[in-house]
Amino acid sequence: QVQLVESGGGLVQPGGSLRLSCAASGSIFSFNRMGWYRQAPGKQRELVTTITSGGTTTILESVKGRFTISRDNAKNTVYLQMNSLKPEDTAVYYCNLMQWRGQEYNYWSQGTQVTVSS
Repeated sequence: QVQLVESGGGLVQPGGSLRLSCAASGSIFSFNRMGWYRQAPGKQRELVTTITSGGTTTILESVKGRFTISRDNAKNTVYLQMNSLKPEDTAVYYCNLMQWRGQEYNYWSQGTQVTVSS
């Protein structure tokens, strides 16, 4: 079993920055993928960005150049640096860990609210 604990959400003005962190613990395989999803009110959850344990990343086009994902493999922790935040970035942000051993396993954090408003 894997547990994900995230922190760092909150209220920020447009143009501001926030940094989210997500620490994973438990039975973590050497190769995995961690990432961030978000869900705005009335919308489906969407994939924002991912990073594998080898460092390969993906990112949603609408946040490219503003959001940066990184990770510390020694700490099993993933970070999301969000700059130049816009009101449309307002959502609950979830951390995800996906790993494979014969089948795919997905684990989720409890979610943290990010609100961008003046």
